[in-house]
Amino acid sequence: MPLPFVTCLAFLLLPLFCFLCSGCKTTPAPATNQAQAELLQTNKPATRKETTPKKAHTNEVRVVKHYPKWNPVWWFGNVDRPTPPDWYRPDDPGRQRRWYWRNSLHNFTHYVIGIYDKPFVRVGRYPDRVMAPNGGWNWAVCKYKFLRLPFISYQKGGFKFYCGWRERGNFGMKLNF
Repeated sequence: MPLPFVTCLAFLLLPLFCFLCSGCKTTPAPATNQAQAELLQTNKPATRKETTPKKAHTNEVRVVKHYPKWNPVWWFGNVDRPTPPDWYRPDDPGRQRRWYWRNSLHNFTHYVIGIYDKPFVRVGRYPDRVMAPNGGWNWAVCKYKFLRLPFISYQKGGFKFYCGWRERGNFGMKLNF
């Protein structure tokens, strides 16, 4: 199999694998006393978490002309922060070079394939976050005109995964164990 096909297949099957391994979270904990046991045996319907999608307007529109987006050299820059901030490796003589390599495709992910400079609405489970606050799955969709840009993330313990258009409209992928 060609390597790009294997990589694409891995990114498609990884969320499914994480979902299947996450376990069932609906089983109640065992009762510790008689009163709790009686309460669990009543026929009250279980309360469900709110799963309705929430809307959030999450980006500040930054005006970027359309003609630099066609220049592949511009893709490797960082128009938002071309010089490193004071907190980034203050004593390192090569901090400028390291900052460039740390954010080498910033313009590409934010402005070429991203919608960071466009007004959009993000709808999802936790639309203003990358990861769910208590771990588990998070999903969202960025809506800009006719575009629908997906996002999915999962976190459990030290494992973190996300892929798609993040809360500010920029594209990103991450896989940490």
